[in-house]
Amino acid sequence: MSEKTVWRNPVRERLERGEPVVGITVTLPSAEVAAQAAAIGFDFLWIEMEHSPITLETLRNMVLATRGLPGVPFARVPVNEIWTAKRVLDSGALGVIFPFTSTPELARQAANACKYPPLGRRGSGAGLATLRWPAEEGYYDFADRNVMVITVIEEARAVENIEEIAATPGIDVLFIGTSDLSFSLGLRGEQNHPKLQDAIARIVAAAKAHGKFLGRPVATAADLKTQMEQGFRFFQAKSDLGFMTAGAKAFLEPLGKSAPVAGKNSPLY
Repeated sequence: MSEKTVWRNPVRERLERGEPVVGITVTLPSAEVAAQAAAIGFDFLWIEMEHSPITLETLRNMVLATRGLPGVPFARVPVNEIWTAKRVLDSGALGVIFPFTSTPELARQAANACKYPPLGRRGSGAGLATLRWPAEEGYYDFADRNVMVITVIEEARAVENIEEIAATPGIDVLFIGTSDLSFSLGLRGEQNHPKLQDAIARIVAAAKAHGKFLGRPVATAADLKTQMEQGFRFFQAKSDLGFMTAGAKAFLEPLGKSAPVAGKNSPLY
């Protein structure tokens, strides 16, 4: 087969070149939102199934809506299990984001869930995915080359196990869930506490030592540049609703309009 016919996941290619990749968090169960998000310049869609009402049926429609568009569909599953990864991959997601990957065993499980035997334990019923990714070399080889495995480090015990987690073959990205990690450390979400910063530094060092890409949430373009200096390249941007709110706020504030604040004098109270 000619090299010209071999498609490669553009998210992986950009990461390998040292470039940042940014994904919009999609929380609305809408194929139209997915299509718009995949068309406007984001590298990937972080389709949020852990903290939103998106179902497998809706995910399938959202994945199909990205056909022919540059944004690559990834899905965060509700729990780190082989069957959850199997369902979203068979629907055509090209990356799986595994929450609360806090032990070496869970890290291995995540990696195995995304590769076919003998490389892993993924089942072979990917009929729906072949429609989304009609690869010339066949879907199975295509998937083993292109599906990305993102493990979320968001518990104190994950930091304790970070060397073994980072050394796990088959994992592409160590993504730091900074909010949940802060809560796990007893900080109630605080982001600037030295305890959290020390934990982040340990994760960064382990990822670099074992050749893993580093990821984290990002609020602004300025923050992204700062975090790139620390070695981060894989970024989760705000959600569809977050961007809608920010855009509306930018439009309304010059008009003297703003959303009511909940409280005793608010009509929402």
